[in-house]
Amino acid sequence: MDKDFALRLSSVGIFALMSVVGVGISYYLVVTARTPLLFWLAIAFLLLSVISGIFNVTSAYSYYRSYFYDRYLESITRNLKPIKKWPTVAIAVPTYNEDPKLVERTLLSMKKMDYDAKKMKIYLLDDSTKPEIKGMLEAFCKKEGIVYLHRDNRQGFKAGALNNFLKYSNEEFIAVFDADERLVDGKFLKDLLPYFQDSKLSFVQTEKRYAKGNFFSSCVDLFDAFFFKFIQPSRALNNTAIFAGSCGIIRRSALDDIGGFPEYVIEDTFFSFESDMKGYRSLYIPKVYALGAPITSFTALSKQQWRYNYGDTQFLLHLIQNLRAHKRRTVSALSKIDYALHGLGLNYLSVILIMFTLISLISVFASAPITYATLSKLAHFEMPPLNFELFGLNAFLLSILVPIAITKLYFNSISKGFMIFVLNFALAFIRLKAAFAALLNRSPVTGWVKGMTLRGRLLAALKNSVLEVAFSIVLFIAGAFAVLTANITGALWLVWYSFLYSSTFIFFYRYG
Repeated sequence: MDKDFALRLSSVGIFALMSVVGVGISYYLVVTARTPLLFWLAIAFLLLSVISGIFNVTSAYSYYRSYFYDRYLESITRNLKPIKKWPTVAIAVPTYNEDPKLVERTLLSMKKMDYDAKKMKIYLLDDSTKPEIKGMLEAFCKKEGIVYLHRDNRQGFKAGALNNFLKYSNEEFIAVFDADERLVDGKFLKDLLPYFQDSKLSFVQTEKRYAKGNFFSSCVDLFDAFFFKFIQPSRALNNTAIFAGSCGIIRRSALDDIGGFPEYVIEDTFFSFESDMKGYRSLYIPKVYALGAPITSFTALSKQQWRYNYGDTQFLLHLIQNLRAHKRRTVSALSKIDYALHGLGLNYLSVILIMFTLISLISVFASAPITYATLSKLAHFEMPPLNFELFGLNAFLLSILVPIAITKLYFNSISKGFMIFVLNFALAFIRLKAAFAALLNRSPVTGWVKGMTLRGRLLAALKNSVLEVAFSIVLFIAGAFAVLTANITGALWLVWYSFLYSSTFIFFYRYG
């Protein structure tokens, strides 16, 4: 048994044990509750523990299964035959009001692709609304022999731009790259196209990563690395790999059969699902061929997470509706779980953190002796009875240790693991608001104000995080009140939560 496999196996055991212990303690609190308030608090903790347990176990199982993906991929690669006649390929690069120099760098890197130029054509799908950007990109494309396509409206967003592009192209395969992704391995097409010898393969997705930036951008990169290192390989074993929007190749005939890209803000996830429902197969290649520009601002991360959670909520509703339809192809139970977890993922993170915080706030002030672990007891080394406060504190500490431990083991960084932990709290309300916007069918785009001067940055950060700041103040006041009642552990707990939610303001101010 090698070290990596032993680590994954032990991780599954730890996650399972944590889940069982959490549910067990919650159940104990239910049966020993002395008042109606304590009883309902215990029920709430029990429900959260069960939900957390399900997600912990399924995440650990994905983490464990991803170990076997290299062996699975090797078995496929081993049976590939040399290609005698290479197909035609369209490289599509959608853009919207991006820095022209950034887009030009991306397009120039695509021209270095190791492929027959006669069978490859590059398309720039420009939805820019600023005349100066449009003019610069159009002139550049004309100079470099790149097909320039512009739309006067953004109907369907990125999916709409891609569907518009389908009217002008007839290549057999489509490779999609984002406007900020610079090709770093020219073997992209020659490495991936041989896999399409499987006539039922609709797309191949590769690993997406960001170029090096500052400490913040490195943490964001690891944010996504967990998905591509562990979740994506596990999903690919179930034929539910997600086309991640770029750094991948799609078979044109399969896309036409599906009816083009579904016009949602996360068209890639919808396309992946429709591909599976049509009976096509998909494949994930855990190798980096292009690097995106680093996300160096919290505003950019917030916009990304807003879009993801808005789209995931739309997808969850779409999934429920389509799985009920009798005429659609029946997918396996594992596939249904994969898609459901994908739709619930960010919603789960945001809701579970906020609900746990609210219940913790109430439990600290529940009127029963068992909720207190006073300074006097701690000073005399008395063991406080099993209670809500200690249960919540232990669960909270575990939630910190898990991401830090995994980040240390796989990415050799404790500080980045802690940063990722804090970022989840900083983004909790942003994600939740995005989910409500999707449920209410509100606009899928939003904006955050920016300030240039010190005073402007402070005011902009406050305006961008007014809900989080208000929640943090309530938690801090509650913590201060807990001190007055000699409830020291409860006070520390609430003040710590207050800091975590105030981090939204800190990040907007510090990283823009």
